[in-house]
Amino acid sequence: MCGVAGFWDTTGLSNDAAEVLHRMTSAIAHRGPDDHGAMCDVGRGLAIGHRRLSIIDTTAAGHQPMSSASERYRIVFNGEIYNFRDLRRELEAGGCHFRGESDTEVLLAAIERWGLHGAISRAVGMFALAVWDETQRTLHLVRDRIGEKPLYYGWLGHTLAFGSELKAMRQHPAWRGTIDRSALALYLKFSYIPSPHSIYEGVRKVRPGTILTFRSDAPGAPPEEVEYWSAREAVERGMRDPLRLSDDELVDEAERQLSSTIRDQMISDVPLGAFLSGGIDSSLVVALMQSQSMKAVQTFTIGFGYEEYNEAEHARAVATHLGTAHTELYVTPREALDVIPRLPAMYDEPFADSSQIPTFLVAQLARSKVTVSLSGDGGDEVFGGYHRYVWAERLRKKFRTVPAPVRGGLARGIRSVSPSRWNALFASGSALLRTNRLSIPGERMHKLANVLSANTAEQIYEQIVTMWRDPVLLSPGPELPTILTERGSWAMLDDFAQRMMYLDLVSYLPDDILVKVDRATMAVSLESRAPFLDHRVIEFAWRVPHHAKIRNEKTKWLLRQVLHRHVPQALIERPKMGFGIPLDHWLRGELREWAGDLLHPDRVRREGYFDPEVIATKWREHQSGARNWQHLLWSVLMFQAWIAEQ
Repeated sequence: MCGVAGFWDTTGLSNDAAEVLHRMTSAIAHRGPDDHGAMCDVGRGLAIGHRRLSIIDTTAAGHQPMSSASERYRIVFNGEIYNFRDLRRELEAGGCHFRGESDTEVLLAAIERWGLHGAISRAVGMFALAVWDETQRTLHLVRDRIGEKPLYYGWLGHTLAFGSELKAMRQHPAWRGTIDRSALALYLKFSYIPSPHSIYEGVRKVRPGTILTFRSDAPGAPPEEVEYWSAREAVERGMRDPLRLSDDELVDEAERQLSSTIRDQMISDVPLGAFLSGGIDSSLVVALMQSQSMKAVQTFTIGFGYEEYNEAEHARAVATHLGTAHTELYVTPREALDVIPRLPAMYDEPFADSSQIPTFLVAQLARSKVTVSLSGDGGDEVFGGYHRYVWAERLRKKFRTVPAPVRGGLARGIRSVSPSRWNALFASGSALLRTNRLSIPGERMHKLANVLSANTAEQIYEQIVTMWRDPVLLSPGPELPTILTERGSWAMLDDFAQRMMYLDLVSYLPDDILVKVDRATMAVSLESRAPFLDHRVIEFAWRVPHHAKIRNEKTKWLLRQVLHRHVPQALIERPKMGFGIPLDHWLRGELREWAGDLLHPDRVRREGYFDPEVIATKWREHQSGARNWQHLLWSVLMFQAWIAEQ
């Protein structure tokens, strides 16, 4: 894993170009502490730089920027090409010769042989890269199919700048960094900023699965954008050609596909391990790793003292059964809280998935022993793991014949009872309420009311993923388009649960989950790999009949069956916990002073982004225990902490 940065000045490079480039790459040194490289071409106005975390071919033969054999192409590359050895053999059969063993050199040779689009289409992996074509005088920016690796870009006057993280672009002297209030509105809605937008005006993210081309004869113009892989096409193709196999055959094929992918992702010239939470996805990844390893796989987990947030005991049981070399760390509140001041710089733009804290802590733990760690990320979105796929569909079927006015009245009735009162009813009320065993039942009842107010399946999904509903933002800009508003680009799916899975695949997964993992792992110079996000696994999963993903209202049926071949069912079958922290408690305790300062009405009013009265009300209600506003407050706090460092 690495970091890339650079700029293309259409008026030519200034005398300090090398110094500017050095500042840009130094800002992302954590992404690549092992080596750094730079190239400034005065004649072309081009400056490209690289920070290297050496994983494959740790010798100088993997140094970047790297030029192709013909000198036509120059590249800076971040990521891994898992099938580079297969590509190399094919290229060697055609007469190519290689100096070293890196996947970057193989990719360059592939670009020369098959062209950029052809080479990228054949590459299996995660990556973000910049390629200069000397013949065409064009600069290409490319991002992997799912969006595992980040890449930002934007015109700063007559200069095109790009980087793996925004902090690299901010080092350019032409940087202005005007906050985009429309993007801020998206952030408040989702707790992240959806692609292709960023928090800054004029700065964008390269969309997953695309190649952007900038031409020397059109300085300042929007790039040509070509989609080399489409999630929509993959989904629709899979639905047209479903696997017609028995249950046993499906389980066999799923294990074969995942084992093959994991074997590819275990290739490394440096120590490798895996995150293990004890849940379905990470346990399956570790089980298939261990089944293909001659030595104990190194596994890592963290635990908390709060029972409802602690999965360490479950992870330890799975590790013991599989025989892994397991490392666990019980995190004190102080250790977790000490991470919070680092978050604004780590994430570069406002980001408010609070599981960013344990993700960083487990990455830090893993980095003490390995340089690469596999994870179970993507299993929920690809194989139907979120409970909302079950209960939202159940609600839709149950209430679709109920007239909207009746549903609206029921929703108003639910909201008329405060969450604290609902909590009391669930704690001491009827047997029916008690057997549901909901955590924070009052908040969930009010969320149910929001869903009942929706008139279409799409509105149900929007209610589920929307955070801030109150008009809290002052002077918001016009609503920016996102994949969730561009319904004409959605895959054609009749089943509501499948539509939710698709929308999570193209929005929540790349813009929340993968951002969280990339920044947290790269902050400690750890490479994270996600076998479930291999595009071949995704394409296979969309050929799997839906009843093999969700069966009898139980999620991830197929993955469970594969896992039960390796791990006893009793060690796995338990309620899904997620990867959370006791944020609600901390905001009333250890974090109260810090949060209260950031949310003080005078400060909020002075900064001019939020309505101080709305936020003050939420803060009072949370402190009193009347409501649990942890997620809404966290999104404001993460913005406030971020803006304080700008």
